[in-house]
Amino acid sequence: MAVPYVDGSIRAFLDKLATSSPEPGGGSVAALTGALGAGLVSMVAALTIGKEKYAGVQDRIEVLLGEAEAVRVSLQELLQRDTEVYGAVSEAMKLPRETEEQKSVRDARMQTALREAARVPLAIGEHSLRVARLSVTAAEIGNVNAVSDAGVAVLLAEAAAQSAALNVKINLGWISDAEFNRSSWDRVEAVLAETARLRAQVVAMTYEKLG
Repeated sequence: MAVPYVDGSIRAFLDKLATSSPEPGGGSVAALTGALGAGLVSMVAALTIGKEKYAGVQDRIEVLLGEAEAVRVSLQELLQRDTEVYGAVSEAMKLPRETEEQKSVRDARMQTALREAARVPLAIGEHSLRVARLSVTAAEIGNVNAVSDAGVAVLLAEAAAQSAALNVKINLGWISDAEFNRSSWDRVEAVLAETARLRAQVVAMTYEKLG
């Protein structure tokens, strides 16, 4: 069994990313980008915990740290999951289609695999929105000496959400279920609108605190 990407080295991930291998691809990169943002939120929280200057927000900071770590773990898992769902699509594409029965079986397998291939980046986008929301708290009450990291976190969160959206869109183009496509894209648009709003809010707050 292959070693999950998150258990390997950064160099190994980047080296394979730069090849013609279909995975890891944009979906995995989106998940990694969101996880990096979550890690930065955790760092801001860790640099605030135990500091006398921030005694009044210790309970909120501990909650922030727990939530950031939870979403980071989820995004790490989605990084690997994205490679797996692409593999299922690839396997379905290889099925024979010489007879009508074979075509029917192949199409059904393809549609199932494609729906899952759309659901994973959609989940990545929704988790990235969570990172953006946590970045607000990090910028508002976190250690001011690390406020730039909260700013970077929200930028990564939006980049991850936008990247995930592209990966949802490319899969929806092959899915015949119009209702699934509509509801999925509605969710994507809601995520993108909110992450954009939060990015503007946190970046402005960050620059204000930096002086």
